[in-house]
Amino acid sequence: MDAGIAAAPVAVKSPPAAERVYLHVKAGVLDRSYEGGTLLTEGDLAEAVGVSRTPVREALLRLEAEGLLKLYPKKGALVLPVSAQEIADVVETRLLVEQHAVAKLVGALPERLVARLEELLAEQRGHAATGDLAAFAVADRCFHAEIVRAAGNRILAQLYDQLRDRQLRMGVATMHAEPSRVAKNIAEHTEILDALRQGGTRQAEAAVRRHLSRVNTLARGES
Repeated sequence: MDAGIAAAPVAVKSPPAAERVYLHVKAGVLDRSYEGGTLLTEGDLAEAVGVSRTPVREALLRLEAEGLLKLYPKKGALVLPVSAQEIADVVETRLLVEQHAVAKLVGALPERLVARLEELLAEQRGHAATGDLAAFAVADRCFHAEIVRAAGNRILAQLYDQLRDRQLRMGVATMHAEPSRVAKNIAEHTEILDALRQGGTRQAEAAVRRHLSRVNTLARGES
């Protein structure tokens, strides 16, 4: 090609309309811009995203299938609150998976995992300083997910990943309910990492139990 002829810019396709609505609503539900009990209408969402109502319906059906919304014909979609049973189920599943993971890693802790966990702790401190709770919750969830993946059981890691959205939503709700939870979260993550480094199976499992029991208590709205 002639060096004097500039290459034509490559057009970057935007996601399909239904995907844009899906991502917009899901992000709002997870970061609590759309709190539990909020009624979303097709017209308002179509205007917010700049699309017609047809892709809005498609996106809402998808979100209903994921358990985030409940559709009401001719009325809209209700953002479902996080139930006490859902909290209990998520925490119970996390306990089973995460205690197993730390027990496998004690005495065989990869240096790359230590480095990654330290990096995520630094990210959490940064998000805490700026007050970005949504980003803090993402780093929080990643901290635990890295430990589960490092344990080497792909099936358990896939199961854990299925809890991602519920964990993020519960995490943001917990920190809104008790802002001091942010600093405590960082301290408890540091405790988990220290227990892994020191090579104590019981200590590591106990650190995970203490951390998740506090998450459970706060997510339920208890003192």
